[in-house]
Amino acid sequence: MEKTKPRPDERMRTYTAALESYLQQGDEAGLQRAYEFGRRSLAEGRSILDMVSIHNQAMRALWGATEPSRLRSDDLSRTGEFFSECISPFEMTHRAFGEANRALRGLNETLEEQARLIGRELHDQSGQLLAAVHIELDEVARDLPADKQPHFQKIKGHLDEVETQLRNLSHELRPTILDDLGLAAALDSLARRIAKRTGLRISAHVFDGPRLPLRVELALYRIVQEALNNVSKHARATVVKIRLRRTGKEAVCSVDDNGVGFDPDTVNKGPRPHGSGLLGIQERLQALQGKVHIQSLPGKGTKLKIVVPLEG
Repeated sequence: MEKTKPRPDERMRTYTAALESYLQQGDEAGLQRAYEFGRRSLAEGRSILDMVSIHNQAMRALWGATEPSRLRSDDLSRTGEFFSECISPFEMTHRAFGEANRALRGLNETLEEQARLIGRELHDQSGQLLAAVHIELDEVARDLPADKQPHFQKIKGHLDEVETQLRNLSHELRPTILDDLGLAAALDSLARRIAKRTGLRISAHVFDGPRLPLRVELALYRIVQEALNNVSKHARATVVKIRLRRTGKEAVCSVDDNGVGFDPDTVNKGPRPHGSGLLGIQERLQALQGKVHIQSLPGKGTKLKIVVPLEG
């Protein structure tokens, strides 16, 4: 059975009584009560502003309209100690969240660098080997009788397909166009490749202005890539529109499709077609303190809106 949260007046009375006791006793047990109060408040979803409000109400309850400058220095010192201990769980949680964010961002950057190296090796090495194979095959072809030439050309056609697939794979791992020309060109290239492969009508509209930070461009490229993969696999759409704009201190990207849609409330409840893709998008955004908003209804298509802060 779910526990009932204490009413605001009960919380304020509890805090006031604990603060008053600490002002009188000044012992370690009083600070422990402050810490426990803060820990319970954090678990209940309270914010730092809530704690400041409760603390101010408690001070008014204890001293009324007395000016802080007229209070004893010992009372002021103990009041500060009590409040600092009360909000320490919030500080520790914030610090742990920051460390996890930095670790996740570092992991994403490491994976991107590995993908870049693998993509480059795949493109360069496989290209050189296939070029050598083509040269050798051309040498062999000169000695083949005419009736064998059609079969030989079929083999060369298969090699051309392998070369195309390897080139596409290297671009998927890390498109050099993103490094060289930026996100707008990379998204346009991505849209054309996926449209050619799937038959979707995909358009990309990107703001004309200075480039975004590289880590933001990488994240947005991967998010759009994942969104388009989801659309091609599950949405049964025919049209997709990609928009990217810069508004003040944020980058805002949206991916709209006219597919079958879904109920966003069920995405994270058990296995769903869209679940794993959206989870990957959320993890990338978490590292950048970004947010994703989903607008969708069954039969009404889906709009994915991504907001990434450019400062902080």
